[in-house]
Amino acid sequence: MSDTAARLVRLLSLLQTPREWPGSELAGRLGVSPRTVRRDIERLRDLGYPVHATMGAVGGYRLVAGKAMPPLLLDDDEAVAVAVGLRAAAGGAVEGIDEASVRALAKLEQVLPSRLRRRVGALAAATVSLTGPGATAVDPAHLTTLAAAAVAHERVRFAYRAADGRTTDRLVEPHRLVAAGRRWYLLAYDTERHDWRVFRVDRLTGPSATGVRVPPRQPPGGDAAAYVRDKMYALAPAHPLRATLALPAPEAARRTGLDPATFTPLDAHSCLMRADAEAVEWIASRLLMLGCDFTIHEPTELRTYLSTLATRAHHASQPPDPTAVTDRGAR
Repeated sequence: MSDTAARLVRLLSLLQTPREWPGSELAGRLGVSPRTVRRDIERLRDLGYPVHATMGAVGGYRLVAGKAMPPLLLDDDEAVAVAVGLRAAAGGAVEGIDEASVRALAKLEQVLPSRLRRRVGALAAATVSLTGPGATAVDPAHLTTLAAAAVAHERVRFAYRAADGRTTDRLVEPHRLVAAGRRWYLLAYDTERHDWRVFRVDRLTGPSATGVRVPPRQPPGGDAAAYVRDKMYALAPAHPLRATLALPAPEAARRTGLDPATFTPLDAHSCLMRADAEAVEWIASRLLMLGCDFTIHEPTELRTYLSTLATRAHHASQPPDPTAVTDRGAR
């Protein structure tokens, strides 16, 4: 690939990020002069890529939706198929591809002609997903709106429903979307509360970009994922676990998949497990699946729960009462 062709591919990749690119920044990224950038922009336009230029202090270049799909990308059917697939992956928070799906969807929808957007919207409206327990419905359009605003450092308005059911209007500066399990969270700076907030995306409605751009902010610590994780852990009830397991520490770590530091060897055949969890049900299930004897030191709620499970298991292990009517048709 020639230097010019490679540079055009790199330039196109930058322009597909939904933001305004000043010519000087593009020149710095590509290692060329602003004049070369202008020539390359014209080459992309000649190839059919709709690159829009704006003047002013906050102006620059950006890729916009055109009258047809740009060449060398996807045909109409492929574009619709990819967009629908990305919406499904983004809305379902599929582990491993969730955030990449949102980024790709934001890039694709930015250049989709209106006729293809209608087809994608019609398919999405006519399709429902059978979600598992704990899954929450998230509109992929909300994700792409928030993702684009985060990249462009643009303020967004939306209505937010809190855990107690109270709804408030919010004006925020989105920073990052964070996928955690089957849920999406937005880390943003709340301009009216003058502080950082974490929002569950499935609880917000009507997100819309205001067109107001602001200087980028960095959350405390600089790590969006760590900040959201710490906030979630701080709000969740934690049950400290201390239990003696009749397993060597390395074997306990292997069976649970937990950090080896969770287990302190007591001797060659046993160890002390220390951990925190949000629910005693989770702790109980992990311990019972170990296939070994164990002694609970804390929490007391776990001993109570295990006692209930033992009673339930004992009843289930008994042979059925022969006098009981099991044939539903015999009535």
